[in-house]
Amino acid sequence: MSESYDLVITGGTVMTPWGAAACDVGVRDGRIAALGDLPNAAAAQTIDAVGLHVLPGVIDSQVHFREPGGEHKEDLATGTRSAALGGVTTIFEMPNTKPPTTSVEALQDKFDRAAGRAWVDHAFFVGASAENAHHVDELERLPGCAGIKIFMGASTGPLLVADEATLDTVVGRVRRRFAVHAEDAARLDERKPHAQASPADPSAHPVWRDPEAALRATRRILALARRHGARVQVLHISTADELPELARARDHATVEVTPQHLTLEAPDCYRQLGPKAQMNPPVRDSRHRAALWNAVRSGLVDVIGSDHAPHTADEKDAAYPDSPSGMPGVQTLLPVMLNHVAEGRLSLERLVDMTAAGPARVYNLAGKGRVAEGYDADLTLVDTRADRTIDADWLASKAGWSPFEGMRVTGWPVATVLRGQVIARDGEVLGSPHGRPARFQETLAPGTAG
Repeated sequence: MSESYDLVITGGTVMTPWGAAACDVGVRDGRIAALGDLPNAAAAQTIDAVGLHVLPGVIDSQVHFREPGGEHKEDLATGTRSAALGGVTTIFEMPNTKPPTTSVEALQDKFDRAAGRAWVDHAFFVGASAENAHHVDELERLPGCAGIKIFMGASTGPLLVADEATLDTVVGRVRRRFAVHAEDAARLDERKPHAQASPADPSAHPVWRDPEAALRATRRILALARRHGARVQVLHISTADELPELARARDHATVEVTPQHLTLEAPDCYRQLGPKAQMNPPVRDSRHRAALWNAVRSGLVDVIGSDHAPHTADEKDAAYPDSPSGMPGVQTLLPVMLNHVAEGRLSLERLVDMTAAGPARVYNLAGKGRVAEGYDADLTLVDTRADRTIDADWLASKAGWSPFEGMRVTGWPVATVLRGQVIARDGEVLGSPHGRPARFQETLAPGTAG
């Protein structure tokens, strides 16, 4: 008797933990039930994936969806819709909302808001602050919490932990891997006149927020993590200077880079895009971009995260330095990185490592990150040969723009499967939102494992 499945994906090239394999994928009860030749399998739904690659569902572990407090820029519905259209099946959302996510109540409010509205699975970071420093270890153990996020340099929102005493307390109390925005607040304050002296010139942004600001903060957080035996994920690395420090800290530090820092380059991006190229930490020149690519190739980089941080076009049109930092990116992460694959800068296997296996490993995400029996059937089907242009009509973010708008790319997401259900295909979302809180091995409630 033939096996029966809820979904069978046939004829594709499947990116498995042991490499690319020509095989079928059988899905039952939201999980991968079989990999292999399934010609006679009975299935409620079948997807013909001939000519396509079947990737583990992309995990974007750094997004800002602005809800609550900034819903005119983005919200949990539109942000997760963008994710689904871009081939992303799980997101980790950041705490610098209004109010910030710094308490049990604020975290639960986000889960309540996401219920029935989120198109993809989701987790939320809790922001460290002076007020919650002494109980971050309790907050990080809450189900669905992605971990603790520390802002060492002021960015969008009110969260900032710059003083040594609070930093020491937070790092000393965390038990899970925490995430950090590493820019030195004192250095940024000292150099802010560089930005103020260059009105309407966003190319001053990497002069103000210079490599030394990033290096000082990264050195400081690595020393604290080593002192306390803590694990740290250093987000959106942007400088060549930080990479040797991170390479010497591999026992306790992991590394994220963004598509923006790998793709855009100063000063050209500021001339072409103006404040739309402005983000924290800044896009820098060719020396830093080349060093980041070397870190990708060497294996130093663990994760690609979009740092999706939307603002409206009107907000971005303000004269620098009054223009806000941040740009959309969750929907374009995969097309931009697939184009880098097509142009030979990295392999498809390495891309999978940094967008699925990497974030799952770094954050101890349960049941996701690979195409293997027993794992959630989160799958991203891509056409690596598709020739497309990123245009505004495709973008679902409320921001309505992208720094990559007009970019011609080779490689495109054609279908997104979340726990066995097709949630996006050929540029349209399907069905209704059924995203759930993501699970982490360190926060599983008794009786929920497996």
